[in-house]
Amino acid sequence: MGLIRTSAFTLLALLAGAAIMLLTTSSSLLGMFTQAVIYAIFALGVGVLLKQNGLVSFGHALFFGAAGYGMGVVLALDWMPAEWALLAVLLAIGVLAFLIGLVIVRVPGIAFGMLTLAIGQMAYLLASRARGLTGGADGMSVNWPSTLFGLPQALLLKPATLFMIAWVLMVLVTVALLLILRTRFGAITEAIRDNEERARFIGFTTTVPRALVYALSAVVTGIAGLLSVFNTGFVSPENLHWSVSAITLLMVVVGGFKKALGPIVGAILYFLFKDLLGEYATHSMAIFGAILILVIVFAPDGVIGAAQRLLRGKKAQGMHMVGGH
Repeated sequence: MGLIRTSAFTLLALLAGAAIMLLTTSSSLLGMFTQAVIYAIFALGVGVLLKQNGLVSFGHALFFGAAGYGMGVVLALDWMPAEWALLAVLLAIGVLAFLIGLVIVRVPGIAFGMLTLAIGQMAYLLASRARGLTGGADGMSVNWPSTLFGLPQALLLKPATLFMIAWVLMVLVTVALLLILRTRFGAITEAIRDNEERARFIGFTTTVPRALVYALSAVVTGIAGLLSVFNTGFVSPENLHWSVSAITLLMVVVGGFKKALGPIVGAILYFLFKDLLGEYATHSMAIFGAILILVIVFAPDGVIGAAQRLLRGKKAQGMHMVGGH
């Protein structure tokens, strides 16, 4: 039954993306939607770390920016075809994150967040100063080939095509995370998150699974970074800055990290306030900040959790009224 529901969800989500693409006639609006979807994937990466490890990262922009810089360097040096480079960059990010994770996931709570912040800012400073390789503070242009996976770049960079690529990847990443977290690995990491000492007592190795979750979240974030650099053709040290991580974390908190769709909803809400309300309200970000405070106080499980409670309440009320008659 779970597989049928997952398949139905995938199909409906893909159809929803196609409907958005067909109904949106403005190229600039499609561009905004594409950016929102890219950050939704980024938020999924941050969310899975928070959900499975119970850890807050202030340095995940490291993997977002590293994906862009890695792709730019590989293409500039012509080490391999772009198609293989995409896989190589994601593999390198996964291995790097796993090795980092083996060390830092041992550190609890706030200290973990500060460590990720420090590592991310080190990468930011390195990219800012390595002018010969990264272009320094000016950033670097990423020269994509004229064809990718047999399709011309001109077609892939059309707003409608780019939106659908990002949307399909977001759906596939969401489904892949759902399937992974339903496995024994997902159950083990949840047990470790809830009580690491008890998990260790019954025979589980706790560091490796936690490091694997950190690596998984980094790879998901790397996918968002690759999409971003394909969308803009440019990467700069700002992609590595801690503020990018913080904004994405806000999206996760507002949407709700306990549910698969929470980070996606949070990213969409953020961009609605930032881009749509930004044209009419000078203090759109202050409004978003106020919403964040309200969510933390009244709905700790995010907008998705609050919506589910509301629907359950209405359903229970309806059943009570029917029973009363």
